[in-house]
Amino acid sequence: MMIQKKSKIEKNVGIVQIISTAKQIINEFDLCEDCLGRLFAKNLSLTSNKLLGKRINKILNVKPASKCYICKNILSNLESYMDKMLEIDKEYQYSTFLVGAKLQPSITDKDDIIRSKFRLRGIDSVKTDITKQIGKKFAKKTRKKIDYRLPDLTFTIDFKNNYCDVSVRALIVYGRYQKKIRGIPQKQTRCPSCQGRGCFSCKFHGISEFNSVEGKISEFLFHKFGGTLAKITWIGGEEKNSLVLGNGRPFFVKLLNPNKRKSTLSKKYSLNKITITNFRVLDLIPKEPLPFLSNISISVNTKKKMGVKDLKKIQELKKIPLIVSDKGYKKARKFVYKIQSKMNSSNSFSLKLTIDGGVPIKGLVEGKNVSPNISEILENQCVCKEFDFHGIKLLN
Repeated sequence: MMIQKKSKIEKNVGIVQIISTAKQIINEFDLCEDCLGRLFAKNLSLTSNKLLGKRINKILNVKPASKCYICKNILSNLESYMDKMLEIDKEYQYSTFLVGAKLQPSITDKDDIIRSKFRLRGIDSVKTDITKQIGKKFAKKTRKKIDYRLPDLTFTIDFKNNYCDVSVRALIVYGRYQKKIRGIPQKQTRCPSCQGRGCFSCKFHGISEFNSVEGKISEFLFHKFGGTLAKITWIGGEEKNSLVLGNGRPFFVKLLNPNKRKSTLSKKYSLNKITITNFRVLDLIPKEPLPFLSNISISVNTKKKMGVKDLKKIQELKKIPLIVSDKGYKKARKFVYKIQSKMNSSNSFSLKLTIDGGVPIKGLVEGKNVSPNISEILENQCVCKEFDFHGIKLLN
């Protein structure tokens, strides 16, 4: 009982102090009920700034200000700004949102002046209050949820220029592709007008044709989710004439400005000469490169004739690390884990390798930027006729 009485007394003392401070503020500044209540609501653990402001005005027998010194009546006219958000709302399919604001510097300056002069600490700024209030109204109207971590849409209201902008969280998609026909490049040629940045000519896609693996995946996602640019992170690569078989090559797509987010993805799609499997939406793309193993078949021609005994020398690649140089500067250690070899003629042979990802296969065969390499070990200049991928295993 004594503790409860003490708490009640402290609260009453707090109200008396608040009324005293509020009177000083009102004598010097004209404030709307929202801004007046905001200056004290947190100290009283109240959620409605406006109701507290009304109560303070009633106790002090003061009429509400016709024009607020701090917010310039923005808080009394939030409906007009919410209408701008609702217009944008029609264009997107989403579940969560966040509201940001751009205010005239004079508004935040005046708010700071009052908070500093009357030593008001631990309260929301006018900017925070505006975004909170309009966010609550918008959530109630649209039945969407406010998300401070990863919102699907972020509305930014420019109160100075009477404008509302929106930024859309990119949609992250993971999948694997199989390429069973030769002659399809992995990457798409950039739009000649904008060099991939996005323009009216390419409908802001950055590419104007869709005749590669990248193009076909991008085109599918544009039709499925809308959006502008599709930025693809490949787990390894291959040449135009290489096949990608087995479980396919993994990839991640960052689709910018998608209109839709809830379209159902099937487990398998045939996209005109390539097949996509394991399609699914993720929250994030891994920040670090993912290590992986590749199962590869290689057809090799040699300059000099050779025999089965010579071919056995290739097994030495399993015993020592490969040093892969990138443009002569960056070096990486890679390993070969399995090697199967077969003579086709005195000047040609086939290989099946299980090898770390990131090894340039032609370089491994012909000797460019990879040491040791097959030409070096055989002491015979080799040419990589073609190579295909039969399986790619992510190690994380």
